[in-house]
Amino acid sequence: MRSYDKIALIIPTLREAQCLPRLLERVRAQLAASAVSFEILVVDDDSRDGTEEIVRSIAAEDSRVRLLVRRAERGLAGAILYGWQHTDASILAVMDADLQHMPEVLPQLIAAIESGCDLAVASRFAPGAAVPGSSVLRRAASRASTWISRPLQPAGLRVRDPLSGYFMVRRHCVENILFRTTGFKLLLEILVRGRVRSVREVPFTFHRRAAGNSKASLGVAWDYLQLLAQLYRTHLLERRMADAAAD
Repeated sequence: MRSYDKIALIIPTLREAQCLPRLLERVRAQLAASAVSFEILVVDDDSRDGTEEIVRSIAAEDSRVRLLVRRAERGLAGAILYGWQHTDASILAVMDADLQHMPEVLPQLIAAIESGCDLAVASRFAPGAAVPGSSVLRRAASRASTWISRPLQPAGLRVRDPLSGYFMVRRHCVENILFRTTGFKLLLEILVRGRVRSVREVPFTFHRRAAGNSKASLGVAWDYLQLLAQLYRTHLLERRMADAAAD
């Protein structure tokens, strides 16, 4: 990582105020210990649960913490992209606010980027990772969702957890690409459509949420199917164009 590089960590929130004091304390400690320039952007979808007050109080003590509030919008991918649009950082990152994503993994993601990787993914399925307390049905659904996306991923960039919500990517890999602002699977779209040349997975333990409700729903599943359909259409079109050019 170059001396002038800066990391912007986006933390999207929706009624997760209970987690924020502990989460931000741990995140700040890990990033500060890594001796990198950073800022933390909490992007809240108008939770009205005390999130704004908590983040503003912390930001008053630490200027590296900022709050962005979206008043009339919803959606995880949209919140992430909104945060990325409001920073000049060269390294862009995202993690959940419910403490399922361990802040202690951040130094390993940073190390992967420092080694030259374009994209570092905190993986639930890489060797050494664990998902304690996950039901058989939940594990099967995750595996199926991952398997169906595998043909879309470039051969040299295939990862075991393309649906992870905890990752770090170089800005030039995603800049000026119009990603979907709906849904929860931005990483998959980055793997398929981004200008990523190298990727590394970092195994971690995916904990149960400390507070808040699961965002998994039929609506989320439907949005994922729509994303897959869009990506497969584009994939098939590109293959046909390549075959036509080769004839």
